[in-house]
Amino acid sequence: MPDNLPLDFPAYPRLPGHQLLSLDGPDAAAFAHAQFSSDVTALPLRHWQWSAWLNAKGRTIAVFQLLRVDPEQVLLVLADGDADAIASQLQRFVFRRKVKVAVRQDLGVAGSFAAPEAASGAAIAVDGETLELDLGSDALPRTLRIGAVHGAALPDDAAFALAWRQADLRHGLPRLDAGQREQWTPQQLGLDRLNGYSVKKGCYPGQEIVARTHFLGKAKRALQLLRVADGTASGAQVQQNGGAIGSIASVAGDLALAVLPLEIAADPLSVDGIEAVHLPLLDGLAR
Repeated sequence: MPDNLPLDFPAYPRLPGHQLLSLDGPDAAAFAHAQFSSDVTALPLRHWQWSAWLNAKGRTIAVFQLLRVDPEQVLLVLADGDADAIASQLQRFVFRRKVKVAVRQDLGVAGSFAAPEAASGAAIAVDGETLELDLGSDALPRTLRIGAVHGAALPDDAAFALAWRQADLRHGLPRLDAGQREQWTPQQLGLDRLNGYSVKKGCYPGQEIVARTHFLGKAKRALQLLRVADGTASGAQVQQNGGAIGSIASVAGDLALAVLPLEIAADPLSVDGIEAVHLPLLDGLAR
């Protein structure tokens, strides 16, 4: 992707915390396929999918968008940051593969609560320097744009960033802070709703545990959306009838994604002693 044109996001506020990491070279797609949970080699060029990087025990290090920009470039959109640490860890697995792992500080990410101009579903629209992605659903349209950054950075909009994060949670997209990384399996985080992992493509870190859980039907917990007290922290326990039955994995204002048993009683839930209300998850973000 060329790097010499300005990033122009009129009415597109910058998304703070979003970072980009690129894999470049002839082996970029093969390397990503071997490391991440999604079927990268089956993804057409100029398309994107949800993916995750797991540890050897099948616990989720990061959830991200994976873009096949061209035959020799894969781009990761890390909404929860930590790109430097992830790049450093990935570098240990390059060995003799012809791939360069780099954090793209020259690229910025911005968003809009409007339908894309040209992108649709998993198809990426390319307009000169800018990549446009459809990150919404019929119920909640959104557009993500990626492009080169020059000059002064766009100001952050805290209210917009919170609304964006809440939209992620409403769709069942987990946003993991540092304390929630390597705590949950893809099944517990509901990544099946996003088509975020494959049980057929072959080996990747944690694949054996993911496949065993899938084929033996051992998934006992899943992600559920709750309305909670503003200020609730990730990691807080969800209680029912005086006992803990799960915990909060992601928080955005008064919305939270909690990992709870698949089957629970209809009795009220609480977090930090305050009632928590079940809300329906939105569909339409799978790619």
